[in-house]
Amino acid sequence: MSKQTIRFVCQNCGYVSPRWIGRCSECGEWNSFVEELINEPRSKSEIRNSKSKIEIVPLSEVEVTEAKRLSTGIEEFDRVLGGGLMPGSVILIAGDPGVGKSTLMMQLARFEKLGKVLYVTGEESRAQVRVRAQRLGIKNLDSLFVLAETDLEAVTKAVTEFNPPVLIVDSIQTIYHPDITSAPGSVSQVRECSAKLAQLAKLTGTAVFIVGHVTKDGIAAGPKVLEHIVDTVLQLEGERHYAFRILRAYKNRFGSTNEIGIFEMQETGLVEVENPSEIFLSERSYGASGSTVTAAIEGTRPILLEVQALVTPTGYAVPQRTSTGLDYRRLSIILAVVEKRMGIKLGGFDVFLNIAGGVKIDEPAVDLASAISVISSYKDVPVDSSTLVIGEVGLAGEVRSVSQIERRVQEAAKLGFKRAVVPHANFKGAKSKLDIQIVEVQKISEAVKLLL
Repeated sequence: MSKQTIRFVCQNCGYVSPRWIGRCSECGEWNSFVEELINEPRSKSEIRNSKSKIEIVPLSEVEVTEAKRLSTGIEEFDRVLGGGLMPGSVILIAGDPGVGKSTLMMQLARFEKLGKVLYVTGEESRAQVRVRAQRLGIKNLDSLFVLAETDLEAVTKAVTEFNPPVLIVDSIQTIYHPDITSAPGSVSQVRECSAKLAQLAKLTGTAVFIVGHVTKDGIAAGPKVLEHIVDTVLQLEGERHYAFRILRAYKNRFGSTNEIGIFEMQETGLVEVENPSEIFLSERSYGASGSTVTAAIEGTRPILLEVQALVTPTGYAVPQRTSTGLDYRRLSIILAVVEKRMGIKLGGFDVFLNIAGGVKIDEPAVDLASAISVISSYKDVPVDSSTLVIGEVGLAGEVRSVSQIERRVQEAAKLGFKRAVVPHANFKGAKSKLDIQIVEVQKISEAVKLLL
């Protein structure tokens, strides 16, 4: 019989200490250590005497069986997964409370291609799940089976007996392992339960969806090893006050991490957005200063976005700099370049920048559009609404080339844009292929003279 020992585990980062300490030496969090009882590992002699057979084979003799992906019935979801759901895979879906994680999981039951779906709910009762399914308009309720359970052993037994193609665990923070003394949601419970579910998925071939929460920093709650255990890490992003949701892959063993899925939250659930550019530009104001249209690449698709800026005299000793959808540090660099290279003094003005629609962009291709929007608002001169602006702004005031420029410009041409301002180094012999006027600029000053 194995002995039990006491250890203290940080609930923020998973650091283990033999005694309680007030502040974690790994992450710096205060009062985050919780006492746990663990079973001591087997001794080396016990391991040597184990009867398990060790088999080593050359890689050339390993048989490869091509697993057929299952379609979830949601094209945007399939795109992010890499073409469909892989049997036996473990997918972690994280997101803020109320962003739509449970709604997206429930919508999988709409499509009969997946077969039986076992929904393990630890946060809601069966009646609550039924009410939500009716609200989402799910008709084939016979293919969705509900298990209101938080005991991992009961869940494992149910999956072994029922053998569903898809298992949804909502959420991992409510599931507990009876052999671990810590409370559900702790680092040890989340780690052990996720590892057991991953082992169960590989043995039975059941695709497992694990719904998880995020911390205040926006990352998946629980130990970092949780992301290493699962095959795919998806994060559902979106502001509470916006209708749009973005499903983004941060890890995917069966596909690319460059793809995203865009949804719109409606009364009947999350609805796929087939043309994101048209949606994001549908409410833009024409003839207003401080508004510029640019093209960003999200995954493999180009998306046209409106960059809005408002420059107004400040009433404070230190002017405000606020950015929504664009990195604040990136905005600071753009403002410094505008002041230094264009001679526009913004020290006495508040600057507010916003990417309309609640989308977050982290690529430098929107730099030029951001700078033009700021200068447009400062001079109160509107930018031509049929012009697309693309380019990275360097510290010397030069406009640098960006990737996949043709796809960005083609997307603008589809939506009726007449002109595209692009970096000089991007287009070489590709102008004749596009039904849009291409104007090349080398410096930010050239773009300002052209557009304003």
